[in-house]
Amino acid sequence: VSLQRVGGGCGTLFFLSETAPTSAYSSPARSLGDTGITPLSPSHIVNDTDSNVSEQQSFLVVVAIDFGTTSSGYAYSFTKEPECIHVMRRWEGGDPGVSNQKTPTTILLTPERKFHSFGYAARDFYHDLDPNEAKQWLYLEKFKMKLHTTGDLTMDTDLTAANGKKVKALEIFAYALQYFKEQALKELSDQAGSEFENSDVRWVITVPAIWKQPAKQFMRQAAYQAGLASPENSEQLIIALEPEAASIYCRKLRLHQMIELSSKAAVNGYSGSDTVGAGFTQAKEHIRRNRQSRTFLVENVIGEIWSELEEGDKYVVVDSGGGTVDLTVHQIRLPEGHLKELYKATGGPYGSLGVDYEFENLLCKIFGEDFIEQFKIKRPAAWVDLMIAFESRKRAAAPDRTNPLNITLPFSFIDYYKKFRGHSVEHALRKSNVDFVKWSSQGMLRMSPDAMNALFKPTIDSIIEHLRDLFQKPEVSTVKFLFLVGGFAEAPLLQQAVQAAFGDKCRIIIPQDVGLTILKGAVLFGLDPAVIKVRRSPLTYGVGVLNRYVEGKHPPEKLLVKDGTRWCTDVFDKFISADQSVALGELVKRSYTPAKPSQLVIVINIYSSEHDDVSFITDPGVKKCGTLRLDLTGTSGTAVPARREIQTLMQFGDTEIKATAIDIATSKSVKVGIDFLNY
Repeated sequence: VSLQRVGGGCGTLFFLSETAPTSAYSSPARSLGDTGITPLSPSHIVNDTDSNVSEQQSFLVVVAIDFGTTSSGYAYSFTKEPECIHVMRRWEGGDPGVSNQKTPTTILLTPERKFHSFGYAARDFYHDLDPNEAKQWLYLEKFKMKLHTTGDLTMDTDLTAANGKKVKALEIFAYALQYFKEQALKELSDQAGSEFENSDVRWVITVPAIWKQPAKQFMRQAAYQAGLASPENSEQLIIALEPEAASIYCRKLRLHQMIELSSKAAVNGYSGSDTVGAGFTQAKEHIRRNRQSRTFLVENVIGEIWSELEEGDKYVVVDSGGGTVDLTVHQIRLPEGHLKELYKATGGPYGSLGVDYEFENLLCKIFGEDFIEQFKIKRPAAWVDLMIAFESRKRAAAPDRTNPLNITLPFSFIDYYKKFRGHSVEHALRKSNVDFVKWSSQGMLRMSPDAMNALFKPTIDSIIEHLRDLFQKPEVSTVKFLFLVGGFAEAPLLQQAVQAAFGDKCRIIIPQDVGLTILKGAVLFGLDPAVIKVRRSPLTYGVGVLNRYVEGKHPPEKLLVKDGTRWCTDVFDKFISADQSVALGELVKRSYTPAKPSQLVIVINIYSSEHDDVSFITDPGVKKCGTLRLDLTGTSGTAVPARREIQTLMQFGDTEIKATAIDIATSKSVKVGIDFLNY
């Protein structure tokens, strides 16, 4: 297939098809059949903002689901009164020492693998099962991290339950989302006094910004399976990025709704140094008093902090949750105060789970890894109990704490250890060389505050180090505010570390109900998705093409001679680069023409890469993520111009990307969503 570029430049040719390679080493493009196309015009970008408007459906209510690593919840707001955000009803259950509006992200399936329960209910039921029976049930917790840590995520990725059995991740995520859907619709129906339909709801699900595209797509697929929306009606579901949601909420903060940690200024009569302790305690009191009311008023104004920000000002949102820490840098665009993402989201698996892992390592040090592994498998419910006991003590850790923290060991731990080792838990503690952990006569592990702080250290150090790196970047040097949000932001040790490291660089602000910040921001985002105007593309996108072969410039193994013309195969033709700014709804448009006027099938393959210096589709790290197949058979009756124009559009928006190819002469078109899970 030979195709020439019209209007200067070297001839570029798209060579795409679905035929199998002819020889073992042949490159993807080399064997492609006669389905090629060539560019007609240089690429240009069309800011197509109108197309978004027509799609707006009217929803009665926005429901946001914060599907967290350790805890989850939902909140909602009726579109008629957007200033009221309602956080879900109190959950049955709940833990001593942990006051929580959210429910643990735990799920229980029956031995037949049917959904049984979620949250506290799942945990309590599992806990009450007879140990032998419990082994048959499938209990899962903290499974969201699997989406972050799996390199080659697909629809078939497995999760491992507490009893060691494997289940499909997609099913578990769908069950969890379906559970929230039913809870929310039930609560809405009770409140409205009449049946609430799913079609009345716009759903928002939050995901970490640092998640790779496949994980974000996976969440959408799970939501379709749970019946929140459908591929045909994809606008009903928005996948929101957690730090963006937090950012939107932080804009609305009033001074009495936050605590300032930095030493820069006294706030509400506190100077920086007392703030960590006193300010937070007072704020907690304030929250406790307001806990009864689940409705939060978001005044439709820009908050006081915000009113100090000027055009072009920058701030960092540090979203520290159970599994990940996400850092996002935003810049203000006035007059509407739209947000622009300045620097692509960074972060890593440095959530509060890291503290749990350290505790587990400590137990392995004292009691032996072999015992802990066995105990988890043989007494899974007791292990869950032990971690719950640890969780409430973890929340009591503070920089200025002097008295020890006691962690109750479940009876079956003490009992099983004696059977396993032939000596007592007390003996193991005396024998181990772990200084800070003692055995108390009440049958508890007694940890000195230093021992507890040591468990936090690796995770907090990682967060601070990551922030230090971020502050080195030129785009970030003049940051005015740092907003600390997410569940882990409640940890005084983290607050103190951030304060010590960055208090002199910018103002550090913590919203009071810090664990609900993302949830409320996600509701606001669902009410007005246009508030985020510019994002950074996490990947480079392009298509596979053929260029005229240039001696000395192109590698000889890419040479392909076809009908007397020398072509360079496998060229990666870029649509957009990684870390490039992309406006919401922005279209990148290119025009191509078929190789032969008689050609009836045109195939365009779309590729992505994390690097922006990609030359060939065979470069390391380049992945195929979409195919547009335009079949023009049956259109021969129409008068086709000599130069048939095929327009290819890529629309970068939301967390989804849509690609379209249109045959201009016949208006025939084909659409595809970029797909990271099935290629």
